[in-house]
Amino acid sequence: MSLRHALLGLLADGPASGYDLTRSFDGDLGRYAWQAGHTRIYPELVKMADAGLVAVESTGPRGRKSYVLTDDGRAELRRWLLDPPEQGAVRNETVLRMFLVQALEPEDARRYLEAVADHCTAEVERLRPVMDDLDEHEGVDTLPFGRLAGEYGLRQYEAVAAWAAWSLDRLAASQEQDARPAVGNAPA
Repeated sequence: MSLRHALLGLLADGPASGYDLTRSFDGDLGRYAWQAGHTRIYPELVKMADAGLVAVESTGPRGRKSYVLTDDGRAELRRWLLDPPEQGAVRNETVLRMFLVQALEPEDARRYLEAVADHCTAEVERLRPVMDDLDEHEGVDTLPFGRLAGEYGLRQYEAVAAWAAWSLDRLAASQEQDARPAVGNAPA
């Protein structure tokens, strides 16, 4: 994904200024999906305008520009969304930790897994009411901007919390197995 596609997606929801877009990245979008600050957003908007993907809808006080998505921008967003994600270099620190957690001493691994479970459970408890509130006020059949992403995040946290609980069970079972005397070495 690129910043360009994130900006196109945000502008698909309606016109916005660079400041408005920066605020979007300061919220859940930046926390869960893609981080970007104003020092990257403003130059990208200029490049996108030069490429015909967005246009300046209006200029307000102090030169504040409001951008809108053009037909070319909407077509590029559609192309990007419908293309399967590239499977190039993957860098996911969370998954790397999951691969390597077995390198820890059992007590440290338990502490780590409990922290993962606690974090994910807290996020589920934070997101579930938000999703339920959207269903209640917007209706289950409507899809306000971010609803699908919110539900994806909620389900991802639920899955990781379940994985951490499963891993803790496996770790405990492994420690119990290691604590049992070997069959041939049982005291007589």
